[in-house]
Amino acid sequence: MESRKVAESVVETVHIVRPNHLNAAGRLFGGILMQWIDEVAALTAKRHTHKNVITVSVDNLRFLKGAYQKDVIVIIGKMTYVGRTSMEVEVDSFVEALDGERTHINHAYFTMVALDEKDRPTPVPGLLLETEEEKAKWERARKRKEARLADRQK
Repeated sequence: MESRKVAESVVETVHIVRPNHLNAAGRLFGGILMQWIDEVAALTAKRHTHKNVITVSVDNLRFLKGAYQKDVIVIIGKMTYVGRTSMEVEVDSFVEALDGERTHINHAYFTMVALDEKDRPTPVPGLLLETEEEKAKWERARKRKEARLADRQK
């Protein structure tokens, strides 16, 4: 099976925080952000596999800072690891100021599985690692996968 570069599947979406996205404290509701980042993870995995995908798990979901009405939210998804049928997608979210400066507000790792036409897990393309950063992320992702598998066996 062919392999694809990390850069080939990067997804970046942009949202504006509207009044209907706010919680009672006047900040972006975490559930809305979770929906947006899940969509980015799925789109990233779909771009990599050219197949339908499902979310299996979310690791290290961290809300680092709040976002408020009228904030511009930029969400970026990148492939970090692929196995036989599963993949890890790293998703980072930022508030982008008018001058383009970005403040990191959320970070998560999604495990996605590719599906065939009968909704069964199916093999995925390999991941071509071109930079030292991509290689380091792959190694950290491999360790997270091993930890998830060890937890499942307990």
